[in-house]
Amino acid sequence: MSFSRRSAFGAPTAFARAVAAARITHDLAGTNPAAAGLRVEGPLDRLASDAVRRHAPAPFGQPAAREAVAASIGAPTGRVVLTASTSEAYGLLFELLCDPGDAVLIPQPSYPLFDVLARLAGVALLPYPLHYAAGRWWLDTEALAEAARDPRAKAAIAVSPNNPTGTLLGAGEQDALEALGLPLIVDEVFQPYPLDAPPRSARRGDGDGLRFLLGGLSKSAGLPQMKLGWVEVEGEPSQAEEALGRLAHLMDARLSVGAPVQAAAAQLLERGAELRARIQARLAESLAVARDTLAGSPLSPLPVDGGWSLMLRVPRDGPGSDERWARAALREGIRVQPGFLYDAPDGHLVVSLLTPPERLREGLARLRALDP
Repeated sequence: MSFSRRSAFGAPTAFARAVAAARITHDLAGTNPAAAGLRVEGPLDRLASDAVRRHAPAPFGQPAAREAVAASIGAPTGRVVLTASTSEAYGLLFELLCDPGDAVLIPQPSYPLFDVLARLAGVALLPYPLHYAAGRWWLDTEALAEAARDPRAKAAIAVSPNNPTGTLLGAGEQDALEALGLPLIVDEVFQPYPLDAPPRSARRGDGDGLRFLLGGLSKSAGLPQMKLGWVEVEGEPSQAEEALGRLAHLMDARLSVGAPVQAAAAQLLERGAELRARIQARLAESLAVARDTLAGSPLSPLPVDGGWSLMLRVPRDGPGSDERWARAALREGIRVQPGFLYDAPDGHLVVSLLTPPERLREGLARLRALDP
């Protein structure tokens, strides 16, 4: 029996094995709001409504659910497409925009799941680097233009705020991406959580180009278990309409969004707004705790425009500094993410700002005392 090459992911890495074997007392890397004590309160009666008993196939999602999402993000209902997750949205967009062997541009550092999603779609990744200078991460426009010259390039991805850098996509950087003439996918799942900078959306309405803006309940309402994401399609009207027409066929073959979450979408979005405010307060408190705890230490918290993650710069002592720090932390029962998992330059760690503040304070105090 033979299996596909795309499903051969190999054995866990040495660092993954170290995490599995560690006795973790201070997990500073968790990103599940419920596990961090942030939950939607009260019953969700719409999950048990009569609407969940009816099967009414709709490729883009049930009209009432689409209307609820569109109202929550300020988009036209006809341009909103519901998916079972942001990950599924990426897969659909890769199928829409790329043939097997084509490529998409992605920022580096960024979310490691891109590698898996692209591999499953038979798509290659062309990274364009983000460089840290003058207190923020900057898109390297020359390297971006060079990557776009690859004839395989069919789309570009931006994440705003980026995960893990927390950097918002600036208007000039968006101009540089759109000047490539490629469809632009902008992941805005963390956009509702500003920190050091005011929120900014990549939404520009109808006009030149073609943009796909991604969001979902996982982050906007702190409900990853509900499995509801969305794509807003915007840009030059004829291109947007053709994209929607093609997406209808791709999504009709799946019909992956469940009836219960669609029936409850309006209620979940309403309750999610309450939880979002609590998450925002947690992020701000944890960021202040991290900066206070690490003040005057060799570990430097970097500025963060928004999102759930905070990058720490650690002293570099040869290649692999971030993994040495992360392994030393594991030996003390502290879990942090080494920057190499995100293709970040050596010498960075990543912690979650969802971590309860006292646990974060204790973990970071122990981390700053390490001598790896």
